[in-house]
Amino acid sequence: MSEFFHMGGHGLYVWLAYGISFAALAILAARPIAARRRLTRRGSDER
Repeated sequence: MSEFFHMGGHGLYVWLAYGISFAALAILAARPIAARRRLTRRGSDER
């Protein structure tokens, strides 16, 4: 199991790349949701 995470000495780079990719995808998914909530709240405040 340790060898799986170590990946022949390249584990740091591989897992860092996975982490950065996951973080970028999470941000790309969360921003439109947050914008929609902000616009919905703004629209209901004007009524």
